Amino acid sequence: MRTIKIKVCGMRESQNISDLAELKPNYMGFIFFGKSKRDVTDNLNKIDLEKLPASIKKVGVFVNATVETIQQKIITYQLDLVQLHGSETPELCLEIKNYGTPVIKAFSVDSSFDFNVTTPYKTSCDYFLFDTKGKQAGGNGFTFDWSILDNYDNEIPFLLSGGLDETNIAAVNQLTHLNIHAVDVNSKFELEPALKNIELLKNSVFKVIT
Repeated sequence: MRTIKIKVCGMRESQNISDLAELKPNYMGFIFFGKSKRDVTDNLNKIDLEKLPASIKKVGVFVNATVETIQQKIITYQLDLVQLHGSETPELCLEIKNYGTPVIKAFSVDSSFDFNVTTPYKTSCDYFLFDTKGKQAGGNGFTFDWSILDNYDNEIPFLLSGGLDETNIAAVNQLTHLNIHAVDVNSKFELEPALKNIELLKNSVFKVIT
């Protein structure tokens, strides 16, 4: 029987990171992208990450960064996974994977999305992430029509993202025919950008995802 894991993305503040850790998410995401309101490039204390238990995997999120930049952040913050949210090539993904860090490749999905674009990435990525196509690279705050996922071959497990909130998060459990590895929550559980509502997460996501 599958168990859907939980990733909370867009973390930055020390106390918020500590409070979230008490809920024991499977993944905690940190966005290294200057154009994001949740960017941590100059505002992340690596000691906060060092305090996290090994069970919480640290995910660095990048958008069209160089391999050198990504590797440097992996070393500095001891990142467990890298999430690539731009137009990164399969070759770049493979270079990061061969560096020894699992790769999540994100794709922006709308009603016309062609899942064939994921095929070249199957040998270079460990997971895919399907997010809502919008003006921003991520964190747009609204869902896409999940029925389009029926067109996916489910070969590579994926993270489901895009507008997940307290009203729709439980419905993910009903998508039993899909190879969902984790839910990825962000903007709908915030008090402000990069500051998560811990009580809301506790009383919704962590209570309903199975």
